[in-house]
Amino acid sequence: MNIEATLTSDERLAELDLDQLRQLVGLVEYDAGADPFPVTGWDAVVWSVGNATQAALFYQAVFGMELVAYSGPETGNRDHHAYVLRSGAVRFVLKGGVDPASPLLDHHRRHGDGLVDIALEVPDVDRCIAHARKQGATIVEEPHDLTDSDGTVRLAAIATYGDTRHTLVDRSRYRGVYLPGYIARSSGYAKPADEPKGLFQALDHVVGNVELGRMDQWIDFYNRIMGFTNMAEFVGEDIATEYSALMSKVVASGNHRVKFPLNEPAAGKKRSQIDEYLDFYRGPGAQHLALATNDILTTVDALRAKGIEFLTTPDSYYSDPQLRARIGEVRVPIEELQSRGILVDRDEDGYLLQIFTKPIGDRPTVFFEFIERHGSLGFGIGNFQALFQAIEREQAKRGNF
Repeated sequence: MNIEATLTSDERLAELDLDQLRQLVGLVEYDAGADPFPVTGWDAVVWSVGNATQAALFYQAVFGMELVAYSGPETGNRDHHAYVLRSGAVRFVLKGGVDPASPLLDHHRRHGDGLVDIALEVPDVDRCIAHARKQGATIVEEPHDLTDSDGTVRLAAIATYGDTRHTLVDRSRYRGVYLPGYIARSSGYAKPADEPKGLFQALDHVVGNVELGRMDQWIDFYNRIMGFTNMAEFVGEDIATEYSALMSKVVASGNHRVKFPLNEPAAGKKRSQIDEYLDFYRGPGAQHLALATNDILTTVDALRAKGIEFLTTPDSYYSDPQLRARIGEVRVPIEELQSRGILVDRDEDGYLLQIFTKPIGDRPTVFFEFIERHGSLGFGIGNFQALFQAIEREQAKRGNF
């Protein structure tokens, strides 16, 4: 496997190698030659937010990200502000409407802060679009070039669930900071000298919530349109509590760099977390982003010190003898995990450590997961009960359970 052909431009810029990616996100071997819709990896996560200027400062000061590019009225973009931030190979683009007629403001009025675009880097935009069109995908942006003095980027976009899209990006002929129309920009914010260099290094997966009865339709979309394969399925008691339930399936690109768990609500005594999301987001959309870190303890300590709130885990979780027997030895004492509320799970390939924030905006919709993998290719099925019970406790506090 050729490293230069396998790594995305952002991963090379972040000085990540294949061995690091195998640990961070569970990368696997794969032959792109037989793939009708080859995906190199993540390109960008594009947000619509109520105040992009403030959000950019938040993600710098709290999440430790670095401002690298900007587009706005000063650059000739009269519609919106857009701030490009990076941490490792993760790129966030935070957009906030300036023109009162901006479509971004319409999106935000309906959904609140959320993802408008989960952009993917591909080696051949036209090949992917030709296959997607043949399979019946909705093409929302035809293949086209954007060019400036730093080269040319080829782009196109297809629609996915709700008001979300996947922009397909080939930046192999581009050396600029992000896209034509953006300028390099640094921040006046000075990170304290004693802070970690980066709190996360890669994007592991993005979870989507869809309506009851629609999950299999979107699984088929990713199978048929994008050539993704089914990676996992969670139904029944695995993913239910006494009061609520959901169903979940996971699809992944051939190399597992891009993974999309998809959830739908299931019948239960009370409203599930998916029902709550769909009500407050006003439809399907991206529920959470899992950010991969090589030191989850440091990440959690730094974020908690900046005021980020995490879902709580009862002490009984850590004293459960069945859990102790199942997880075996991990890299830190269980007491260190307990003091931070970090969950642990093991499968046949290894183990993982994970933790979930509370929703990061005013609506109970989008949140983050932080994950540290040690061989495991899973999603923490052994933690689902504890996680869902923690979410139910928060729903009850909000009066939405």
